[in-house]
Amino acid sequence: MLIGELSRRTGVKARLLRYYEAQGLLDAGRAPNGYRDYDEDAVVTVRRVRALLDAGLSTDVIRSVLPCVRGEAQEVPEFDWCADLRGILQGEMTAMDERIDSLRRTRGTLAGYVAQSPVGTPG
Repeated sequence: MLIGELSRRTGVKARLLRYYEAQGLLDAGRAPNGYRDYDEDAVVTVRRVRALLDAGLSTDVIRSVLPCVRGEAQEVPEFDWCADLRGILQGEMTAMDERIDSLRRTRGTLAGYVAQSPVGTPG
């Protein structure tokens, strides 16, 4: 199928599909005219990529875990627990927890600044 049809079937813009291909997340053959030619599995692959992106994973991490994803992955992907998969996902959760903690500290600092503003001052 051509990129326009894959875009229509998945709801993902053609520009993003080309990006997924450049990131090694999606494979496309080439038709004799040079156009990208996707097989039927591409629809499921794009759904899996979108589900993993929605979970906050980067394309680098998705490239590592995508071979372990099974099913249609409309919302929650199913996994074949490949070697290192649990460690990769736990590592991502740890990194997210660290970012959340950092944001909480930063927010607390800003809240302290706002609390110092004089009464009646816009802010």
